[in-house]
Amino acid sequence: MYVIVAGAGIIGRQITKMLVENGHDVVVIEKNTEICESLYAETGVLTINGNASDIAVLEKAGALKADVVISLMGSSADNIACSLMAKSLGVPNIVSRLRDPKYSEAYRLAGVTSIVRMADLIVNQIMMEVEQPKVKKIIALGGGSADIYSVKIPAGAKCVDMSVQDIVKKRSFPEECVFIGIYKEETGDFHIPRGSNTLSEGDTVFLASKSQFIKKATDYLTETKK
Repeated sequence: MYVIVAGAGIIGRQITKMLVENGHDVVVIEKNTEICESLYAETGVLTINGNASDIAVLEKAGALKADVVISLMGSSADNIACSLMAKSLGVPNIVSRLRDPKYSEAYRLAGVTSIVRMADLIVNQIMMEVEQPKVKKIIALGGGSADIYSVKIPAGAKCVDMSVQDIVKKRSFPEECVFIGIYKEETGDFHIPRGSNTLSEGDTVFLASKSQFIKKATDYLTETKK
């Protein structure tokens, strides 16, 4: 994916490094010249010295072809302005950090598709919002050592009509992920899964997993037939 990161503070730098390691095309917009230079030296990523709330700067960064804009600047006003500009340029996914809860509605009106609150601002959560928008984190377990996630099974998924026991036997499905619930949208029924339960299109599957394994599990569950 083509990702623009607006703001290269501590979180922004971590996100940038992880995105580059995962093979994404990344451009960083940062006001501080020294940070731009050091981030380029560390990662080789393209950096633009400027304000991401300026539509001309976003266009220079390639917003017209961007899949995601991640707004991580220190000011709520800047993040809202950046999101508005990104939305006006047609960016489909906009992720933004929220420092003050009173701005939640303003963020939504600005076109933010995923809001990450300061109270649970975790790099892995932002990465998941970028790479796995079909996955939602429900609750943390064991003080954050694992989480419960929900994943919706898309139309044409390869796992449709497969049983839970067959899925967990697959080498491409991580053994560290455990099925804990299946919600059948058509009937409104919720099942505590047994090995014989099968998946259908539109089902919402609930998984208990450590954050580093959920991408692999989601890739398997959402892979569609070619």
